[in-house]
Amino acid sequence: MAQEYDLVVLGGGTGGYVAAIRASKLGLKVAMVEKQELGGTCLHRGCIPSKALLRSAEVFRQTKEAENFGVSTGQPTLNFTKVQERKQSIVDTLHKGVQGLMKKGKVDVYEGFGRILGPSIFSPTAGTISVEMNSGEENEMLIPKNVLIATGSSPKTLPGLEIDGEQVMTSDEALSMEELPQSLIIVGGGVIGIEWASMMADFGVEVTVLEYLPNILPTEDQDIQKEMLKQMKNKGVNIVTNAKVMADTLEKSEGVSIQAEVDGEMTTYEAEKMLVSVGRSANVKNIGLENTDIIVDNGVIQTNKYYQTKESHIYAIGDVIGGMQLAHVASHEGIIAVEHMDDQTPHPMNPEQVPTCIYSNPEVASVGLTEAQANEQGYEVKVGKFPFKAIGKALVYGETDGFVKIIADKKTDDLLGVHMVGPHVTDMISEAGLAKVLDATPWEIAESIHPHPTLAEAIGEAAMAVDGNQIHG
Repeated sequence: MAQEYDLVVLGGGTGGYVAAIRASKLGLKVAMVEKQELGGTCLHRGCIPSKALLRSAEVFRQTKEAENFGVSTGQPTLNFTKVQERKQSIVDTLHKGVQGLMKKGKVDVYEGFGRILGPSIFSPTAGTISVEMNSGEENEMLIPKNVLIATGSSPKTLPGLEIDGEQVMTSDEALSMEELPQSLIIVGGGVIGIEWASMMADFGVEVTVLEYLPNILPTEDQDIQKEMLKQMKNKGVNIVTNAKVMADTLEKSEGVSIQAEVDGEMTTYEAEKMLVSVGRSANVKNIGLENTDIIVDNGVIQTNKYYQTKESHIYAIGDVIGGMQLAHVASHEGIIAVEHMDDQTPHPMNPEQVPTCIYSNPEVASVGLTEAQANEQGYEVKVGKFPFKAIGKALVYGETDGFVKIIADKKTDDLLGVHMVGPHVTDMISEAGLAKVLDATPWEIAESIHPHPTLAEAIGEAAMAVDGNQIHG
């Protein structure tokens, strides 16, 4: 039997379920189709479980350093089974929360795989959703006024580098490891690769990172790249840049070995396991896009600034449209899309106002332009930079590495970018995000009184440093 809805959301990840809740609050009749678990990659195979493991790694590292705080603990031991149990408990708790939100919002959840049909007896336009039910029951037909595609993405690998889930893994499989390896090769020095490198090093695993580009974290400000390279090396992580991994040289026995061309020379790298972290691919296959006029270019769905596809009643958000591929971006895109289909006038998202975070140790957070990007765009810049080693709260924490860097337009004083590396900076970046939204100047940031002692004082000092007025440096 066919069911009619104002909106059907394909995909119950962070972007999809947030959009569904917003649509429900606007009074729309909403259905969601999800083949796996509500919460999607972020909750089950990404943001949350990885941060739970990172937190355990942080506690393990801090416990080994407890003598520095006058606390004698003896030599700590790691129970990785309990680490995984804690991670799963957090995921399960949040999963139940999302399920509760769907019930509270009266969102009908169909557990199955949804495909978009072309014009048919159900509708003269493309957009009817056929749901292949997980239960094996007859397909459900959903007839919506609007469709929101939020099918997310999946980990990529290198051509010829086969993922077996045991010795050669993506982050999906690595999150479910029952035991830690003695050693690990990580292919890719981007955000996910560096988070895993930091985590594994803190757990005591011997880590080698092979990055194809000249620098790790290629989207970050150059000063951030340099500091993170130094800090990863201080952890004992072997960082190899300009490394062209030769997938066809992979050998597996008791461990893995692979060759990489580094500065024109071939080098062999060996470890117990390998983690492939080379980006993610949009989930656009087999969802019925061929039955529509939707344009897919370079593997991602093309939309306008309100996330409408070429089919004006079909929207798409999140990883499936490429872009920044961040959970909070997908959520915001979902809200904009739903408000637009409800004939409201939402503000289009400005990527320069989106904070990004890396949950390694030390953490990294940024918003806006890097110094190189600002120069490339023709700005004459002025820069303020302030180290955490001059901040009392950082000394109290025993974590003094890193800095806050603020970039401003020399002519207008407008804030162009804020970049941080150090303790708890992912919890501090929202102040800079608000400053970008309000088009603030460094002077205005400095005028906001930062309480003492806090780590956030580094933001105020960096803002003053833009014009050479910092107090403690």
